Amino acid sequence: MRVYDRFELPPDKAALHRRAIRLEWWTIAFFVVAIAALALTLGQSQAMKAAWIEDMLGLVPPLAFLVAARYRNRAPNDRFPYGYHRSVSVAFLAGSVALLGLGGYVVYDSLTRLIARERPPIGMIEVFGHRIWLGWLMIGVLFVTMLPAILLGRAKRRIADQLHDKVLYADAEMNRADWLTAGAAILGILGIGAGLWWADAVAALVIGGDIVRDGTRTSRGAVADLMDDRPRVVDGSRPHPLHDRLLTAIRDHDWVADAWLRLREEGHVFVGELLVVPVPGTDRLVDRLEELGAFARDLDWRMHDLVVAPVGRIDRPEADRPDALPVARRADHDRRHGSRDTASG
Repeated sequence: MRVYDRFELPPDKAALHRRAIRLEWWTIAFFVVAIAALALTLGQSQAMKAAWIEDMLGLVPPLAFLVAARYRNRAPNDRFPYGYHRSVSVAFLAGSVALLGLGGYVVYDSLTRLIARERPPIGMIEVFGHRIWLGWLMIGVLFVTMLPAILLGRAKRRIADQLHDKVLYADAEMNRADWLTAGAAILGILGIGAGLWWADAVAALVIGGDIVRDGTRTSRGAVADLMDDRPRVVDGSRPHPLHDRLLTAIRDHDWVADAWLRLREEGHVFVGELLVVPVPGTDRLVDRLEELGAFARDLDWRMHDLVVAPVGRIDRPEADRPDALPVARRADHDRRHGSRDTASG
């Protein structure tokens, strides 16, 4: 069996990853231009300031993705025998903490200004010899930045689902927050123009609250990944189905009396341990175990490193015992594995 196996994406996934890298470079270029444009029209608007801060925050996820992309496929070595896959998880955590911290600052700053009843002035500006309200320039810049954010976010969301890349998914969610932020800032500026002094601070609070929500959710997911949470789909809404699909396929082998599987995420890939109770009298056990490990890795490209070990019996946690399963699942378990459970003792 080969150890220190270096992971490479399948050709179709590698092509998607290269496309994701190009999208991230385009994202960085877009945000640099957007940040400069917003800085030129910032004025005294709290909503514009919040939108400007969020655009600066928007640089964190693509930079984290690009840094992780340089490390994640490095070959394992004596110091890092599991490889560098978790560089993706570290990047995910770094981006999440940045979102949470600066989102909290925006909420605090906006709330204090609202309590102080500050009335931000938006004056006139001279453009090509004509005096116009600065708010129109602000709205124009915000509107122009909305379309690229929408297109980039949708493209990244599709690729993130196929690559199981949570950093890219967090970046797609950040792009979604960007265009929603721009919309909220436009409403705040229009509110100031209509004489509603509180509209600007309220819009900034909405923007800050959205940043905090994203930061809290992604930070929770990043910490759970680092604590070896069960693999979940890229948006974190439910457990990943690969665990159950793989365990069912393994138990279908005629020489396997019972099996138990434990997986965790390391960046794009899953690693874990598989305990197998062989049917008494099974021949060529070592060869069968190696074949079973290869079968598991071939079943899905995400399966990278799986330790397969033969055992005499499996003492399951209470929640995983057949008699603790729901009735429908228990009947299916008995139908498929009833005779094998007896063999596992």
